Amino acid sequence: MNGILASPMTFLIDTVFGLYILAVMLRFLLQLVEADFYNPVSQFLVKITHPPLRILRRFIPSFGRMDTASLVLMFALQMLGDYLVSYLQGGGQVAVGALAALSFIQLVKLVFNVFIFAIIIQALLSWINPDPYNPVYSLLSDLTEPVMRPCRRLLPPIGGLDLSPIIAIIGLGFLMRLTLGLLEKLVTTFLF
Repeated sequence: MNGILASPMTFLIDTVFGLYILAVMLRFLLQLVEADFYNPVSQFLVKITHPPLRILRRFIPSFGRMDTASLVLMFALQMLGDYLVSYLQGGGQVAVGALAALSFIQLVKLVFNVFIFAIIIQALLSWINPDPYNPVYSLLSDLTEPVMRPCRRLLPPIGGLDLSPIIAIIGLGFLMRLTLGLLEKLVTTFLF
């Protein structure tokens, strides 16, 4: 594609696909942690992700509490977005295995980033306006509780100051780098 259009189109594809994949990821994670379904933010995520998931659920059943249709949708969208970006940048033919591996790694990275940023936003909101009835704050609490609970046991609040978000962020950053390093090593070993 023309060099002038390639960069803006890549930005547009990355942004649109990235935001929608994030919405599907948030819906999947909130459903997994059994967050409040009637929360306005949850309802927004359900409404914007429902059309493709309704179609996919006809063919892809859920596995226990895990919405496998959401996983398939995220993976398919990530692969399509990566393929389009590669095509725009003059990548030509892209191996399906390499594209699938890249997409999987990006989704794993997104999961870690969702939790890290959710913890940061929750900590900032607790300083500014700790209203537990705020829809965003309550959803963030529901989402981050599985990560924060062990951290609070490790380091309970000291003098009314909760330092457990720092431990959670450091731990998630460490696990993200370890996991991504292992995945990249596996991909390069088996695909290249």
